[in-house]
Amino acid sequence: MAGGNPSVPAAVLRRFLCRGCLRKAAGRQARLLSTVPTVPFRKQLKDEARQRRISDGAAEPSRQRASDTATENWELTVGIEVHAQLNTRHKLFSKAATSFNDPANSHVAFVDAAFPGAQPIFQRETLVPALRAAIALGCSVNRKSAFDRKHYFYRDQPAGYQITQYYQPLAKDGFITLYEYDGIAPEDGKEVRVGIKQIQMEQDTAKTIHQPPSTYLLDFNRVSHPLIEIITLPHIHHPATAAACVRKIQAILNAVNAAVLGMELGGLRADVNVSVRPKNQPEEQGVGAKYHGITGLGQRTEIKNLSSFKAVEDAVKAERDRQIRVLEAGGVIEGETRGWALGSTETRKLRGKEGEVDYRYMPDPDLGPVVIAKDLIDHIKHSLPPLPDDRFKVLTSSDLHYNLTPKDAKTLLNLDDGDRIEYYKNVADEIRRRLLGSERGDGGGGGGGRSFTVNDEAVTKVGKMTGNWLLHELGGLLATSGTTWEENPVDETSLADILTFLSLRKITGTTAKTLLSLKFYGSDSRPIPQIISEDKLALQPLSEDELRDLANEVMRGNEKMVRAVREKGEVGKLGWFIGQMVKRGGGGRVEAQEAERVVREILGVGLARRS
Repeated sequence: MAGGNPSVPAAVLRRFLCRGCLRKAAGRQARLLSTVPTVPFRKQLKDEARQRRISDGAAEPSRQRASDTATENWELTVGIEVHAQLNTRHKLFSKAATSFNDPANSHVAFVDAAFPGAQPIFQRETLVPALRAAIALGCSVNRKSAFDRKHYFYRDQPAGYQITQYYQPLAKDGFITLYEYDGIAPEDGKEVRVGIKQIQMEQDTAKTIHQPPSTYLLDFNRVSHPLIEIITLPHIHHPATAAACVRKIQAILNAVNAAVLGMELGGLRADVNVSVRPKNQPEEQGVGAKYHGITGLGQRTEIKNLSSFKAVEDAVKAERDRQIRVLEAGGVIEGETRGWALGSTETRKLRGKEGEVDYRYMPDPDLGPVVIAKDLIDHIKHSLPPLPDDRFKVLTSSDLHYNLTPKDAKTLLNLDDGDRIEYYKNVADEIRRRLLGSERGDGGGGGGGRSFTVNDEAVTKVGKMTGNWLLHELGGLLATSGTTWEENPVDETSLADILTFLSLRKITGTTAKTLLSLKFYGSDSRPIPQIISEDKLALQPLSEDELRDLANEVMRGNEKMVRAVREKGEVGKLGWFIGQMVKRGGGGRVEAQEAERVVREILGVGLARRS
């Protein structure tokens, strides 16, 4: 066990700073575990839940209809408390290292174990990521904040209290705006603004490991990991919007490098406060519950420790429906803390809900106030990286030539914490530069020095084309091989070469996929232009007459399909003709687009509109 403020080697500390390294280690661990012929516990729970749903039979649709009918008369209100681990080397009150995968109880200071006489010492470096989070979430930072003791007795808190910020939090009065592309409920319209009451710094508790039936093991490595608690106002009225809010908060924390890991790796947890009240009820007729100036609310319950976005949405739905059933049966909602298990259809009571008096908040006598200089706040504010909404606008902007669809832009933002975005922008910018250069006669297609004719359509499609190849073609290779993004073997230049040749119609789509596969699996170290030249992969298109002859040849002997297209308008059969032309053309000499054009002209079917 370490001392009060142990000296930790720098080599050890560096392991807990790089999110990419953490994801890579987690990926390796997952691949190793995948070789063990056992059913993962989460999958087991999902399978059991699926079997329960199947066994319910026809009862499930009727239960859903009853739920839909009930919610027509009731308004749901949700507030969220998000607990996020900060990206720091040290714990909040000691020099002990923050750790995630190290052996249990290997990074424990005396103060973590509440040894008599051990005192907490605030680590100033933990303040920086907390400030980044507060500013990114639009909060007003308090120049002076202080720590308080929140008293409760539980096995994971050896001191008998948690050090948090109650009376003077780090920041307050922020907000987060959720848009359609964030996945909010359709009923919320185009956007929802959710207020943030406050953000406070606090220490994490020990990790509890349950060994049935009655053994509980404690890992004190997690004690005093620095957390921020983000408390929203009850401005959310739909389960999908609650999940979208947590997802957006995680994206913002990752964007400014404030949080270490997301929900999927245990670095972020959410508690949701749920209440219902009759719709169109005047505030003065409410049950009297109020929160931070919002009155007329129903009695709330709190669901603790939700560890996935789906769990947030499903738990809110289940608790909403439970409260409505109780109230419509003439019952009363009790203020209580409830739990949710993966695969469940209902929440379960854990304990009665403690009030502020029960926690006996008091200023911590061992810790002085935290005073923050204005120039530090200003520096962090002006040095923040772009936030997810800013990056989304760039990716979907036609002015900046990326012009991605909202779905593809959001996917790019969410994958690997947005690490693919710079790769995407570099590739797309390089292709566009080459295409415009080739139009002027400056050379293109990977530096071949030849002049090609480029139309405006090819240039405007660069952003979408690059997004499709990055997400689907390269993404498919990554997924199939189990390769992480950090291990991606295809450099930006190679992908730009491939897509430039494809845009210039110097290679076919099939050839482009072959070249990408060669680079991904390391089968050929030559530059892309050299491979195309030496292996004679360049497209040598058929003439117009040759294309028509080939199309007529394919149609001969398939008169039934020809009549189906001409007389019945079954244009879905065109794909077969196009595929046969590409196949019979050989050597990549037939482009699918040209084949489709010729087939449609011969059969008298209008050209399909292209986006």
